[in-house]
Amino acid sequence: MKYVTSGVCSKEISFEIKDNKIKNISFLGGCNGNLQGLASLAEGRDVDEVIEKLKNIKCGHKLTSCPDQLSKALEEYKSTK
Repeated sequence: MKYVTSGVCSKEISFEIKDNKIKNISFLGGCNGNLQGLASLAEGRDVDEVIEKLKNIKCGHKLTSCPDQLSKALEEYKSTK
């Protein structure tokens, strides 16, 4: 799935879901090192667990963050299944 982000430096998040586990997460743009770390930590984890952990995280004065955008992408995925 591809998710177009809003309000953050990264432009897009790509990922796959298999057996409710997140696989092959990648971010287009943004802070490369931090997003590689985020992707590595979320890889193989349960979709609902990652949503719970990352939802509503803010970045500085922004109302969202790349982790929050990942949770929104996962929620959108869930709503289509």
